[in-house]
Amino acid sequence: MTLLNAPAYDERKEKLKKFSLIGGAVLIVVLVLITLAGYALGHGWFFSNLPAEHKVSTFFAALQAKDYDKAFAIYNNDPDWKQHPDQYKDYPESRFQDDWATQDPIDGPLLGYHVDISKTDGDSKTGGIIVAVTADTVKGKKRVFMYYLRSSGKLSWPAFHELQY
Repeated sequence: MTLLNAPAYDERKEKLKKFSLIGGAVLIVVLVLITLAGYALGHGWFFSNLPAEHKVSTFFAALQAKDYDKAFAIYNNDPDWKQHPDQYKDYPESRFQDDWATQDPIDGPLLGYHVDISKTDGDSKTGGIIVAVTADTVKGKKRVFMYYLRSSGKLSWPAFHELQY
């Protein structure tokens, strides 16, 4: 191929190539920023812990509304738990209500709460997520840690009750 038979300059094709390169670079920068922002703000890479934080928030909202049936369903990830209460004989709803209404972990009726931060524990399929919540009770503010099990969607207590942030 010589200069005499070179293809004609296609301005539209060149603009498309230029905008594709710029768009790809902008997309990469945005993805990096979202990844780092989610991690830096304590919500996991790509904000992957937000579903667990939402579940914990819904659980505490049910506790604040004193809807212990709903809270028990969220805690066990079983909205139809009343159809088979024998599955929960080790930790029945009555004991759950006693624990969360008057005793530990929040020391009394819940007046308000705030989901603070979450950290992933283990791998993304079999591990869990530790969610830190500041509970506002009649006795003051108290830090509560919930453990979200990814495999079952249930809430539990973490093996340790300390989360650095």
